[in-house]
Amino acid sequence: MKKTILTGIRPTGKLHLGHYFGATKNWVLLQDEYNSFFEIADVQALTDNFNNPEKVRESVRDIAIDLLAIGINPEKSTIFIQSMIPEIAELTIYYSNLVTIARLYRNPTIKTEISQKKALFGNDGESVTYGFVGYPVSQAADITAFNGELVPVGEDQLPLLEQCREIVRKFNSIYGETLKEPEAYLSKTKRIKGLDGNDKMGKSLGNAIYLRDSEDEIKKKIMGAVTDTNKIKKDDPANPDICMVYYYHQLIKSEDLNNICNECKKGLRGCVQCKKELIENMNKFLNPIKEKAKYYEDNPEIVDEILINGTKKAKKVAENTMKKVKKAIKIDYYD
Repeated sequence: MKKTILTGIRPTGKLHLGHYFGATKNWVLLQDEYNSFFEIADVQALTDNFNNPEKVRESVRDIAIDLLAIGINPEKSTIFIQSMIPEIAELTIYYSNLVTIARLYRNPTIKTEISQKKALFGNDGESVTYGFVGYPVSQAADITAFNGELVPVGEDQLPLLEQCREIVRKFNSIYGETLKEPEAYLSKTKRIKGLDGNDKMGKSLGNAIYLRDSEDEIKKKIMGAVTDTNKIKKDDPANPDICMVYYYHQLIKSEDLNNICNECKKGLRGCVQCKKELIENMNKFLNPIKEKAKYYEDNPEIVDEILINGTKKAKKVAENTMKKVKKAIKIDYYD
């Protein structure tokens, strides 16, 4: 019997190359090996977008389209919307009794994000909400509601998963063996760098190429990509290892990589020429994804049907989990 793997995606915008090479490419492969659930985590997205619900709502279908466009198959995988599974919210309430406020504040991921908020808003944490601090508890509900045995995470998210494991252990120690303790499925892919050389690609940093960017958008972004700053003139030799243009040539496996590298080192290749070649290669790489996405954009009813059916399937699993939980904590009245 296949193990269940649970992946959560926060709908706060379309997917970019960092997502694709860092995670989604692997998701396509994993759906053949595991019983795959893909949660579009709109409730979690509201923890730091509560004042912009339109952004979250619009992103739900965008995320679904991106998942379908890269090859997530609804006949193999279950794509569902978090807010349409009330059992997740109910589990979050029960689990909140098992975690102290002090423990949540000690979570390294939460500590880092709170520090970032303080720096951003310039206060002592007054902008940090209950929902934001309690994010690890709701994530534990996401995972356990569907009997998640494996969770694809990066190393920076391991503390969140460990919090889930602690909750499961505590629940089982008090109420008896009821929940499955999940394990991390660590990605072997390193975090993808942005066009500006930043170690992280992201919307807020303005350094990302999105899977559905237009040709004009791709051209503009790549022409502004960071290259070796020591290369002043066209025929100056350069170091491709610190050039984001070469980095992206490698990422999408452009043809003749060795030649690109050697010409760059010998000063036989200008940056403008190299960028133009990358633009052409990037469009070739993304066009199949964009073509498939265009089909779903033109047929939103198909996307909606996939989400409705996936959510119905996920809800049945969550309902069964809830029956076990309520029985364990002695609140299964009249069942």
